[in-house]
Amino acid sequence: MKILITGICGFVGSTLAKSLAAEPWVSSVVGIDNLSRRGSERNRKPLEQLGIRVLHGDVRCSSDVDALPKADWVIDAAANPNVLAGIDGQTSSRQLLEHNLAGTINLLEYCKAHGTGFCLLSTSRVYSIPGLASLQMRVVNDAFAPDPEQDFPSGISVAGVNESYSTAPPVSLYGSTKVTSEHLALEYGETFGFPVWINRCGVMAGAGQFGHPAQGIFAYWIHSFRERKPLKYIGFRGQGHQVRDCLHPRDLVALLQKQFSSSANPAVEKGSVSRIVNVSGGVTNSMSLAQLTRWCNRRFGDQSVSSVTENRSFDIAWMVLDAKNAQQIWDWTPRTRLPEILDEIADFAELHEGWIDASKC
Repeated sequence: MKILITGICGFVGSTLAKSLAAEPWVSSVVGIDNLSRRGSERNRKPLEQLGIRVLHGDVRCSSDVDALPKADWVIDAAANPNVLAGIDGQTSSRQLLEHNLAGTINLLEYCKAHGTGFCLLSTSRVYSIPGLASLQMRVVNDAFAPDPEQDFPSGISVAGVNESYSTAPPVSLYGSTKVTSEHLALEYGETFGFPVWINRCGVMAGAGQFGHPAQGIFAYWIHSFRERKPLKYIGFRGQGHQVRDCLHPRDLVALLQKQFSSSANPAVEKGSVSRIVNVSGGVTNSMSLAQLTRWCNRRFGDQSVSSVTENRSFDIAWMVLDAKNAQQIWDWTPRTRLPEILDEIADFAELHEGWIDASKC
């Protein structure tokens, strides 16, 4: 099977490329990246040394996409994943739309032309903010946890947010580009007869992730702690109780293999399997910033963290995806547990002094 990965020199794209290239069911891996993300160039040579072809191009440019070789499946990992993009003064709203939406449209046209399957790596941030923000929280072991006695919005429970929860605005400009891409992908696949899978991912983390708090909080926190950079708890009274789940990108490979060969699955052929699925570490692979700080203190020695009590736009206290459907439908669960992910990042940090400055925008 021939796989094309967009954003192949990013953390998620490069991790998937390396893992897929080692799979016997994958005959070749090729990718495209515009190398605009600082640090991404570092991933190009290691990929090429594995026999992975890396093309310098931009998915926002239709002629670059038209020139791509034919593949059996496209994995769309090219995006600006910053939930504050378009309002942070670093990127414009138009740039965000061009990166995350226009690029996807070009890729869908490519799939239409070649009959290629399309897999969109989407996000937990497609879910509606008001219902999440209204959850009643308790603090348990320095981490927010939903009060189990409350009346939950439909689609949310103590196990997390499932696929039935609302994606109605507001979801952030970033989230809206992803949910719009989801809709377009499903429409293109239905209209033009190519398979589409949409995997809504929790926070991705692992060694080599770039140093930006909005794009990989676990890696950013560990690298910053190791390098004695100043850190802040922002919002929610400045105590670091906000929680996110964590997933290593390589754990997606087992799911992708099943999805890409799903034509042999009778339930898929009958249309009884949803094309959208949550993919995450879930509650058992989740952690608060305060808990992460305790972990870093044990690993690297004590360091203080300052506090900012005011919330930022689109902040959510607790964001954990319920991946029960992935387990029930695809027999998929994440293999890499959170302690292993944290150790992997810390080991990398100890070998790469200055990683934050080398990879930050």
